[in-house]
Amino acid sequence: MSIASALLVAVTTFLMATASARAEMLAKGPTCSAPASLLRLQRPLPHVAARLADGGPLKILAFGSSSTLGFGASTPETTYPARLQSELRRRHPKNAITVVNRGVNGNETREMMLRFEIDVLDEKPDLVIWQAGTNTLLNGHDMWPVFLDVRSGIRRLRAQGADVLLMNPQYSPRVLARPDHLAMNDLVEVIGRELDVDVFDRFSIMRNWAEGQRYPMDTFITADGLHMNDWAYDCIANLLADLLDKASAGSVAAK
Repeated sequence: MSIASALLVAVTTFLMATASARAEMLAKGPTCSAPASLLRLQRPLPHVAARLADGGPLKILAFGSSSTLGFGASTPETTYPARLQSELRRRHPKNAITVVNRGVNGNETREMMLRFEIDVLDEKPDLVIWQAGTNTLLNGHDMWPVFLDVRSGIRRLRAQGADVLLMNPQYSPRVLARPDHLAMNDLVEVIGRELDVDVFDRFSIMRNWAEGQRYPMDTFITADGLHMNDWAYDCIANLLADLLDKASAGSVAAK
């Protein structure tokens, strides 16, 4: 057999194996997972840890725009805040756990700050999961207000005694089409470093689904090319629950 023929056989075998693996994945359905490096807490969540440890009530507030509200989900029960509440209640039956959804379609951080007092501070949450940056990115607006608004909000939450977890934009075709999408992710990371707040790296988790696990984009993104579907919302909720369980166990990675 010539070298060219051997190479052709090898390539054909590889492609057949890849196709077989893909067919098997599609038959079984996608697996919700993320690299361990993306599910590490660098900073403690003391209020969450205390509530989960002593069996007391825990209030989490999901703050953001349409992917917090749950645009693309088939029902209100399949949004990520609803699924997070259900999953945490299952894992911690002794706790009275509530996840309040304060997502509003189309919001940039400036709109979020206009409703911050009523929608966030008045709720007196133990933890705020703040999803920010996507609409500023999609609208082509200046990123600097995101930094200023989120920094101001985190300081007010800290003063009230709440833990904070940031969430960056989703990995989706419309986000990827923006040439500055990585700059927005960097900005959210900078906010986290300056304010000593962890970032739930949704972008990298979803990128791993596409690039690491080779899931087609429509496995987790709806036809609009932007919003997550039921499977993605559920998976994000489960991964967040894993992260919060680490907080309750006092598991914080060395910086």
